[in-house]
Amino acid sequence: MRRLTDYSVLTFDCYGTLIDWESGIWAALQPLVSENSPSGLSRDQALRMFNQFEASQQAASPKMSYPGVLECVHHSLANHFGLETSRELAEAFSSSVPSWPAFPDSSEALDLLSQHFSLVILSNVDRAGFAASNAKLGVEFDAIYTAEDIGSYKPDPANFDFMLAHLALDLGHRKQDLIHTAQSVRHDHVPARALGLANVWIDRHRTSQTSDWGEVGSSTPFVRTDRIFFSMAEMAAAVTTEVTTARP
Repeated sequence: MRRLTDYSVLTFDCYGTLIDWESGIWAALQPLVSENSPSGLSRDQALRMFNQFEASQQAASPKMSYPGVLECVHHSLANHFGLETSRELAEAFSSSVPSWPAFPDSSEALDLLSQHFSLVILSNVDRAGFAASNAKLGVEFDAIYTAEDIGSYKPDPANFDFMLAHLALDLGHRKQDLIHTAQSVRHDHVPARALGLANVWIDRHRTSQTSDWGEVGSSTPFVRTDRIFFSMAEMAAAVTTEVTTARP
């Protein structure tokens, strides 16, 4: 197995890996929940159905903006759970990405990793949404590729093809130079492995220790990963250890 520091580029999924989309989505749903109190809707129920509706909408409308996807998913969630909604509630939900919080360890870990690697984002949101999230992360990425740029959503392999082509053309990076770092098995690790990319699973839910390999509300078969860490802090610590032990 190659050392992490044998690679020169870390490509990242953002949401679930660096930004806590689950807490962000649940918080963004609270106006709908409050409007229908008592709704009986649990966080787990909401996230499971969000995952399913988001995946269906992105597959059906690959060129739709991510705020548009969120607005459609909001209506699907309200209809599924029998909740009364409004245009104002749907629009507020669709514009919620900037309020989604960063994981507490993301910024410090990225700062350390930026000292040893080029950092690249491959995200399913739009440019404006990621820009707001990037302000929370506080690091300058060497390249940012979003679904808005590409015209499709992961796990479509076209997103990874786009990233690899642009990394080679714009920055001179080869596929063997990079390791893809992500939480999502379905969105990221399945297509990354299919393309022969090295990968690191940031398994924040520790699902690798169970029989459930996917996200909340999804069913994903086992896929091999080169490394598993339970946080970005763990990955950064592993890189620090490699750098330290390599010194004469």
